[in-house]
Amino acid sequence: MRLVHLSDIHLGFRQYQRQTPAGINQREADVATSLRRVIDVVIELRPDLVLIAGDVFHTVRPTNPAILHAFLQFSRLVQMLPDTTVVMVAGNHDTPRTAETGCILRLFSPLGITVVEGDAKRMTFHERDLSILAVPDMAQGRPRLEPDSTAKYNVLLLHGEIEGVLPKYGRELDRAPMEITLEELGAQRWDYVALGHYHVYRPVAENAFYSGSLDYTSTNPWGELIEERESGNGGKGIIEHDLATKTHKFHAIPPERRWVDLAPLSGAGLSPASLDEAIRDALDNCEGGIDEKIVRLVVRDVPRHILRELDHRALREYKRRALHLSAERFTSISIRVVQRSFAPTKVRQLQAVALPSRIQYATNSARVCSLKTSTAKLSSN
Repeated sequence: MRLVHLSDIHLGFRQYQRQTPAGINQREADVATSLRRVIDVVIELRPDLVLIAGDVFHTVRPTNPAILHAFLQFSRLVQMLPDTTVVMVAGNHDTPRTAETGCILRLFSPLGITVVEGDAKRMTFHERDLSILAVPDMAQGRPRLEPDSTAKYNVLLLHGEIEGVLPKYGRELDRAPMEITLEELGAQRWDYVALGHYHVYRPVAENAFYSGSLDYTSTNPWGELIEERESGNGGKGIIEHDLATKTHKFHAIPPERRWVDLAPLSGAGLSPASLDEAIRDALDNCEGGIDEKIVRLVVRDVPRHILRELDHRALREYKRRALHLSAERFTSISIRVVQRSFAPTKVRQLQAVALPSRIQYATNSARVCSLKTSTAKLSSN
């Protein structure tokens, strides 16, 4: 019995100021396209079971285009795979914090998708000799994670954080999820554990996995890129797992928008002209160019007086170049300049003299200057 496990779609996610000709935020459109591409792959795989481990939407009240896109894509999934069981749990981004507000995922129940929100639910599929315990993000209470001893296959579908497993940046999200210990999870008692919440493909146990998100929608996408590169897992995608043979495969499905983290530069000992030249070389030699991509270049060890004397007109030219593209094409350049400091942690806002927009300034062992296509910021790492 083959299953496909996916999670953390985050439809309705918005980032930057670029819009499509239809007036939709370009990154919101990117995330929608990433879901469509994933659904295409799932249909090709034709699994017996599809598990969606939460955070279908980025907010509890998503935009109408996000809702419509989700409905169309999930409709296509169930129409093309009429014999496939589809189970979906609500994540912390899908779950309202008040009892008076209903969960938006209920809209998908009429499609034939089993939606679990609010409380955990056990489902038995006798024709497959399968039991699924589906556990959504729960604000209160904690379910007993016990398999069904009468079923041949036991699957746990859960959205939450496994205590002590995730790196620090993975825990610093905007909405805290339910937290489960490894002992409570008891992965060894299950045939498969499908987890949602963490945005990078990551094993928790031999048979327990985070499938990761479908696109870069977390508060720290660059941290995701670094972890993906170091682990060599291929980036974003979905999991295919066979309960009978125990075969496991991660299908890498690149997102619609390419993210490029350029090799860092050191500005130690460089004059403003030399540093300008190094920055230009890095950006101009970006493989495939910077158009339609999200690009970051980190420049370390730059004194403040050198920073002030950089060619900001040239930097703004990169911004204008991106703005001259059509609304469907999106480029973001983030240039970070880091200077070591031992000033106490403090956040205040200044008005930059040399830069065209407001700078947010903070010191906490490092000063960071970020110039993006939408704004220029000086912040701490």
